[in-house]
Amino acid sequence: MFQAFSRRGLSVAAIAAAAVLASCSTPEPAAPPPAPPPPPPPAVALNESVAQAASVYVAFVRDVGSIQAGFPDAESIQAAIRKGAAYEPAQLSRAMIAYGSILALQSPEYVAGVRQFAADPAQRQQMVARIIADPAYAATLPGADSAAGLITSTMGKDIASLTAIAEAVEGDAYTIQERRDPRRRWAVQPVADRVGRLEGAKTLSVARLPSAEESSRLFAAANSGSGLGLAPAQRGAPFTPAVVNSLAIAALAALGAAGEDAKVNTDALTTESNNEFCLNMSKLMLFQCLAASRPSYEDMFCTGRHIVRDLATCTAQYTGPVPVATPVPETPPVAVASTTPPSGTAMN
Repeated sequence: MFQAFSRRGLSVAAIAAAAVLASCSTPEPAAPPPAPPPPPPPAVALNESVAQAASVYVAFVRDVGSIQAGFPDAESIQAAIRKGAAYEPAQLSRAMIAYGSILALQSPEYVAGVRQFAADPAQRQQMVARIIADPAYAATLPGADSAAGLITSTMGKDIASLTAIAEAVEGDAYTIQERRDPRRRWAVQPVADRVGRLEGAKTLSVARLPSAEESSRLFAAANSGSGLGLAPAQRGAPFTPAVVNSLAIAALAALGAAGEDAKVNTDALTTESNNEFCLNMSKLMLFQCLAASRPSYEDMFCTGRHIVRDLATCTAQYTGPVPVATPVPETPPVAVASTTPPSGTAMN
């Protein structure tokens, strides 16, 4: 019995000793929780201001594209002049660049090429700062050739269409003077209120209101990267300064850095002096042409040359790649021919 008690006492003591030892041992450290995944890069973001600016170009090209040769009367020529004079050069220049940026965002190659630098927040901020400091850097990013190709090919269609209209209208200024053309009777008559119609054209040279419908469509396309139905195209460097600015806006948008809080940066990038100069010269040439024009067929020539053709010329100067001369002062054979029409026939 004593032995059993002794064994029982020893067991209790052993348990107690084990408990004491356990309380003195150092517990194993808990495994740290897994690091949270990095936040996803911000979504593509382009502010509404750029879309509204772009809508001005789209709407104006559509308006000018509705001008057609074969004017039935003198008033139809004046209506075309009023339609084509209704723009402000600086605004239209900004509109071209804004539209180009939205076209660039339709390039999945360019958007993906830029967004690969957006995953790391620090690298993204470095990219944004570099593009703002030097917009030309955006033209060196992966996919820039595809983005520039979409700009050139899409706006190239506008250039071709406008050039064809200009040639038809200018040619009609000669055709209408032929004796077999029944319109000749009114076409050779002096323009009514020449001073008033010139001042009217100057009065119309103000900023246009953005098209709400076009703005909405372009805004959605810019932020989704689709919706304009563009065919892929390629265009290699060098790019014009204005196209570079379009690419820079698109790159900022692809990095999520051209949203509503970044209007200062995007607005600055829509300004480019060479692009604006071409449109300013075009408007001055229109005014000079109208000041010299006397019969209606000369006003017709002014419409074709300094409204339709100059818009095509300045758009081509924006897109490149072949340099296109800025409109320069000249004495068009029709506009200044108060006594001798372009065809050389005498006026009655």
